Amino acid sequence: MGSGKVTFSESIDWQGKHVTVAGLGVSGIPAAKVLHARGAVVTVVNDGDDARAREQAAELEALDVTVRLGDGATLPEGTELVVTAPGWKPDKPLFAAAREAGLEIWGDVELAWRLRGPDAAPWLAITGTNGKTTTTQMLASILKAAGLRTAAVGNIGVSLLDAVLGDEQYDVLAVELSSYQLHWAPSLRAHSAAVLNLAPDHLDWHGSMEAYAADKGRIYEGNRVACVYNMADKATEDLVRQADVEEGCRAIGFTLGTPGPSQLGVVEGILVDRAFVEDRHKNAQELAEVSDVNPPAPHNIANALAAAALARAFGVPARAVRDGLRNFIPDAHRIAHVADVGGVAYVDDSKATNTHAAEASLAAYESIVWIAGGLAKGATFDELVAKSAKRLRGVVLIGQDRALIREALARHAPEVPVVDLDRTDTGAMLAAVQEASRLAVAGDTVLLAPACASMDMFANYNKRGDAFAEAVRELGS
Repeated sequence: MGSGKVTFSESIDWQGKHVTVAGLGVSGIPAAKVLHARGAVVTVVNDGDDARAREQAAELEALDVTVRLGDGATLPEGTELVVTAPGWKPDKPLFAAAREAGLEIWGDVELAWRLRGPDAAPWLAITGTNGKTTTTQMLASILKAAGLRTAAVGNIGVSLLDAVLGDEQYDVLAVELSSYQLHWAPSLRAHSAAVLNLAPDHLDWHGSMEAYAADKGRIYEGNRVACVYNMADKATEDLVRQADVEEGCRAIGFTLGTPGPSQLGVVEGILVDRAFVEDRHKNAQELAEVSDVNPPAPHNIANALAAAALARAFGVPARAVRDGLRNFIPDAHRIAHVADVGGVAYVDDSKATNTHAAEASLAAYESIVWIAGGLAKGATFDELVAKSAKRLRGVVLIGQDRALIREALARHAPEVPVVDLDRTDTGAMLAAVQEASRLAVAGDTVLLAPACASMDMFANYNKRGDAFAEAVRELGS
């Protein structure tokens, strides 16, 4: 990040320090307020200059924070540190100017890490292309079942700055981190961390798969107790091998198969631990049953094992793993069973916004009528279709980039009937569900797992999932 002229640390004297905050929004505004309250001279720069930005700027200017709208490229004179919103790309001119001046660039996660008090709660950190939020929430549920004061924070929507600086005292934090956040968090050192999986995503931001993986791998740097990795995804194990960890930190694998020593896995429908037990070469500890995982789809069982591994690394008893998994209620639009109509199950996985997530979703069912399509974000679909072809009874395509999926289906599943819906109006999802119901027979699953982003037709994946559920209810009535 550059070897700043001023060495900032947890005990920094912020009085009079000139800090530039890049970006308004959910991380920029709290960062500006926190730094201003500590006596820093804060200037916020923002690319946009719309009504929302002007409203946010007015809120900060009332506190005597300088805000510069419509110019996020120029480094304000006298800047000693840059604090950026995580989504700002590393190749921005502002950052080039900061590096040229030898300044450090922090994200909001780095700022939160540096501002922790001496008795701050340790962080159990989670990243991965898919499953981060579910795993973080599972982990928090397990920690709570163990009687620990905790919260699920970070990329999950709860500000780390609020968690670190608020009045509530925590024993441990379950922290979801995106690749963007990790890129701008050079000194983060978690108690233990997990990378759930790695698949191409956000490559336009990172520039390459190698850079994306390297940023994910930062989560393992300096881990004290455990680096948790996915045995079905060698790339995650490679990141553990490359990490510089504290002496005695262990590599802990999770697998849907039978675990070996220093692993968690599944034996005859039981989640078992052979990592955090006495004499792990001979002994295993039962943690929970597969039926305790909601929903018990393969990729969600993997999420549960990762959460369990981090909890066990923190010393949580086996009973709390079971109770925490039983208590966990998944967020909406994540392989959520909407209804059964005419012997056909209708499942909403609108959160499957990339091919990796859709592949995991499709693997959970035997005979599927698949509703797919939307904004592809540069993705290709050949591998997804080839792997899933034998499960497909039919496909209904919606959205802007549906032709890409249709072409992959023609190459790898030419015998599967495809309905191509060339419409983007509000009734399109109802039409898609009606077409899917015509293709399905009793025992099938109609699965919304779009493998694409939603913004071509819907405000977000939540709205897309809501439209699907509404259409299913209309079909049922």
